[in-house]
Amino acid sequence: MTNNLTLPLSRICTNCVLPAAFPGVTFSDDGVCNHCRKSAGKREKQADEKKKYKQKFLELVGQLVVKPRLRGTRRAYDVLMSYSGGKDSTYTMWLLKSKYKLRVLALTVDNNFLSPAATANIRTVTDELGIDHMLFRPGWKNLRKLFSAAAERELYSRKSLERASTICTSCMGIVKSLCLKTAIEMDIPLIGYGWSPGQAPLESALMKNNAAFMRTTQQAVLKPLREVVGSEIDAYFLNETHYADPDRLPYNVHPLAWEHYNEGAIIEEIGKMGWTAPRDTDSNSTNCLLNAFANDVHLKRYGFHPYVWEIANLVREGVMARDEGYRKIYEEQNEAFIAAARQKLSA
Repeated sequence: MTNNLTLPLSRICTNCVLPAAFPGVTFSDDGVCNHCRKSAGKREKQADEKKKYKQKFLELVGQLVVKPRLRGTRRAYDVLMSYSGGKDSTYTMWLLKSKYKLRVLALTVDNNFLSPAATANIRTVTDELGIDHMLFRPGWKNLRKLFSAAAERELYSRKSLERASTICTSCMGIVKSLCLKTAIEMDIPLIGYGWSPGQAPLESALMKNNAAFMRTTQQAVLKPLREVVGSEIDAYFLNETHYADPDRLPYNVHPLAWEHYNEGAIIEEIGKMGWTAPRDTDSNSTNCLLNAFANDVHLKRYGFHPYVWEIANLVREGVMARDEGYRKIYEEQNEAFIAAARQKLSA
């Protein structure tokens, strides 16, 4: 085990877990960060906003799913679930299937670092829920080039580094693009993501994709990836035919933004479906063997943990105890996990 980041307690927010190294952070005399001070008193107001987003989703389901069913023109699938096999995407998929009664198609993108335990969970859960599942595994040669380049240099804007490591941003850019392509090509009106309340704001909980925004976000990822591996990467991204019919562009939805979020309760619920927590991943992932290495690279390059923004938000919103958040960010990292990923990339 190795401690990748040691900060004196006085340099970490006394309310959440943001460190002084995080961009733009300032502290009051009592050690509370500017983000905590800004959010004070907003929790009660947000509860009402969550109810509104849930109602918007129910209305959208009525429009996109229920009415076509009644007319006898139901699509093959109501929602494409971006399914990593991790706890949050598993719970989200369960919500979409069991609570909201949607017909789900699960899509897993294997980045060649999918945990064997996560692979087993994916099979177990999709079988238990009776959900159709597709697995897409991009070629290792190009992925290795991408991940190695991301470990060696920065590929994206400085702002993106506040929310994820360069390696994760590269991987998730491919995943989200493949989900968009699949949903458009298969005429699936919704894409489900298992983002926690700390990962994405409530305002993005239900969002219609539009061509202009999609082009911009795709190019922000595609351009640097193309510089690393060439035009072969284009196969994973949208082309102009995908933008041709605006009506076929899906909505993104991440229900955990409005649903009650508690890690312990989530693990208990998905455990009923046979999901088990992997023991071969770091404390911030339940599916990826590359994550520990990506975190280590980010820590050494920028001085703060790439998950600290998400975890700080969860602590600030009262859905995670500060002690638990502190443990996830500042506990010693498992050197064996880091070394295994590094070795695979260099082999």
